[in-house]
Amino acid sequence: MEQKKSVESMEGMIRCSANHVPLSPISFLERSASVYRDRVAIVYGRVKFTWRDTLERCTRLASAITHLGISRGDVVAALAPNIPAMYELHFGVPMAGAVLCTLNIRHDSAMVSTLLKHSEAKMIFVDYQLLDTARGALEILSKTRTKLPRLVLIPECDKLQPTISNSGPTAAGDLEYETLIAMGKTDFDIRWPNDEWDPIALNYTSGTTSRPKGVIYSHRGAHLNSLAAVLLNEMGSMPVYLWTVPMFHCNGWCLTWGVAAQGGTNVCLRNVTAKGIFDSISQHRVTHLGGAPTVLNMIVNAPVGDQRPLPGRVAMMTGGAPPPPQVLFKMKELGFRVTHSYGLTETYGPGTVCTWKPEWDLLPPDKQAKINARQGLHHLGMEEVDIKDPVTMKSVPPDAKTIGEAMFRGNTVMNGYLKDIKATEESFKGGWFRSGDLGVKHPDGYIELKDRSKDIIISGGENISTIEIEAVLFSHPAILEAAVVGKPDDHWGETPCAFVKLKEGCNANANEIIKFCRDKLPHYMAPKTVVFYDLPKTSTGKTQKYILKEKAKAMGSLSKRSSSKM
Repeated sequence: MEQKKSVESMEGMIRCSANHVPLSPISFLERSASVYRDRVAIVYGRVKFTWRDTLERCTRLASAITHLGISRGDVVAALAPNIPAMYELHFGVPMAGAVLCTLNIRHDSAMVSTLLKHSEAKMIFVDYQLLDTARGALEILSKTRTKLPRLVLIPECDKLQPTISNSGPTAAGDLEYETLIAMGKTDFDIRWPNDEWDPIALNYTSGTTSRPKGVIYSHRGAHLNSLAAVLLNEMGSMPVYLWTVPMFHCNGWCLTWGVAAQGGTNVCLRNVTAKGIFDSISQHRVTHLGGAPTVLNMIVNAPVGDQRPLPGRVAMMTGGAPPPPQVLFKMKELGFRVTHSYGLTETYGPGTVCTWKPEWDLLPPDKQAKINARQGLHHLGMEEVDIKDPVTMKSVPPDAKTIGEAMFRGNTVMNGYLKDIKATEESFKGGWFRSGDLGVKHPDGYIELKDRSKDIIISGGENISTIEIEAVLFSHPAILEAAVVGKPDDHWGETPCAFVKLKEGCNANANEIIKFCRDKLPHYMAPKTVVFYDLPKTSTGKTQKYILKEKAKAMGSLSKRSSSKM
């Protein structure tokens, strides 16, 4: 990469600790522990911690894992839902100088073992409900001569919450979360980054088990994107944020740190349901939340008995897939102000925002919803987003017709992919990050995505690789050919739809094939629909997926939420 030289310094300039400190979101916690010390930082059922409590607990956590041998730059993994411990890990781990790797709780043991091996995690914090998955992963790892990470069990901290029994008592050598906190010292010296480009987090994209992509975040990027997320969500001082975005997704779109910057209250939800959302908003007077269009759909289709009047206008950021205009319209009717953002794991989550303009308020509701479904422009933390011809690197004309690739440039783009310099160089070719998403540019400069260049299915905010599903389908003894595309779904946005051709003389029904896939894949990745069909091919033998996509679209939504199992 070409490096530009800075202009010569003006006489009298001195860079020193007085005017140059590495940026890090850890600083948000220290400040809030002073400014908002007695304000509730975390609430989870009957459990409450103030900001002063949170700083103390995170400091103890950093001290304890350091005492156990965690060094600067070591990876510490977490497999947990949106609970207090998961929030504390976002500060405690980097305060020890380590790198936090939050894992998707929907992964099975095989995938977890793959990611633990690739990341070389030294320790893994595991919620009690996911203990079987973690133990299965460690069992797989033990057969590969890989040094196993130390396991820390996170029990249910709210004693009034209904608990699900795990597979038995804690194994010998395993630690328990609160015991670990108690071990730590409150006078521990925080290990601040030596350089703001030092890694703070490692987040895996939804790739295949054969080639996982670990996206490296820096302290600088996390700091900047956290503040950008606060701004694009229009968060004032002391917001009340409901955790419906998984904290394992791009560190909760960087709002794990962003809420701390504003001294807000984090309302944790173990399970996201429409009733839980409405109850939490009513009980805690929630001001902000976020979620994929799946969550929006859950809200607008909630049974009347689960709905509660909103205490005021509630701001909601959505992303992961373009929200259907009709869902946006219904959300507005309910009293939610929806902000549409777009980004990738490689851009720390949100990288653009569809900033609303007052003149659009005069447009018909359906037109407003269509505009709000666009991806907009880069937020203040990102330098630039553009739609470019991926070959010439020229910007496409702003005609809302010419297709190009969405590309980013700025300080909130990843450092790179862990142990994959080739993939990193390819993604940065031309001096821009290539998203792989295809879109157009409108006359006002706002971008709008039109397709995924690699046929990734976005289901409920999760990225699903069609290649991995097809590999499983091809392993079925009765299947000759298979291709998977995304099928529109009223609840999930998209669900995997498999088109298969059976071998001559073989028999298999759709339910059998779906079960076959569910036995070999995380359930959310398994096809929800199977169509027996002769696959259309090009002259070179390649499957024409665009034809299958049109056919899947014509079939309509598989079902309503009640019968879609993820």
